[in-house]
Amino acid sequence: MIPLTVETAPLPEGATLLAPLGMTTPHGAVARLTLTGGTIDSALRDPDLALAALRVTAHGGPVVLHYEVTAPPPAAAYPEQMFTPRQTRFTRAADELANASRSIAAQAGGGAAGIAALVAEAERRFDYAHPETRFNDGHEVVPYLSCGLTPGSCVDINTYLVASLRAAGYEAGYIYGYFFPEEKAGTTHDMHCWVVTRHDGQVQEWDIAHHIKAGLGPTRPALDPRPGWRVALGHSMGHHYAAPDIPQPLKLLSEPVQLTPGGAERLDIVIRMAKPI
Repeated sequence: MIPLTVETAPLPEGATLLAPLGMTTPHGAVARLTLTGGTIDSALRDPDLALAALRVTAHGGPVVLHYEVTAPPPAAAYPEQMFTPRQTRFTRAADELANASRSIAAQAGGGAAGIAALVAEAERRFDYAHPETRFNDGHEVVPYLSCGLTPGSCVDINTYLVASLRAAGYEAGYIYGYFFPEEKAGTTHDMHCWVVTRHDGQVQEWDIAHHIKAGLGPTRPALDPRPGWRVALGHSMGHHYAAPDIPQPLKLLSEPVQLTPGGAERLDIVIRMAKPI
């Protein structure tokens, strides 16, 4: 068992949080979640995604989530729900994007070569950044980026990639959690996401953002193209947790958020995890 802790900045007494419970992948499992600095009010479930979240009331001060990360059970696989297309504004490709994606995959010869071509196309469309306005804000579909570079984070890049892959008929999943760069000795401050494809029985992980940030050249399938380690906390976009103060749908739940009258707000957090042996 490897401990993973997520500590929030101090919160007022009575603040309400929503925290991901975790998931299992072929690389590891979140076996248990406990906390200090707050009280668990209830567990909420998104049945379509087979994911759960805890609703927490803060005592006043930091809330610390204590996850127990273990080796995966025998023959563990990514959940089927991760690959199931769902019609939300975060995953539905615009007609122009769908047509272009099918054409790019076909020109590459389809199959695994088509996946690689669509990954390369997504990489060509983004310059890694954290813009205040995302490329798909205000859209009910994922728009087509036909030329030039668009500033985007891992969330933006992978939103585009998953929509593109699925529009071309490929099984693709959006997965997120935390990445711990080797040079930071097991500490990070925010989430990270990547994409998993499945074709003809072959599962591959893709991390365009890390290839761009680290100057690693064209993106190739690899779980950790940058030295470091990661753990998955959830998958997919467009979550539905049945509670009146949770946005419907919730874009994603990669880290604890504070529920306010204005919606779900990100918190300042520090995440720590020992390097797996």
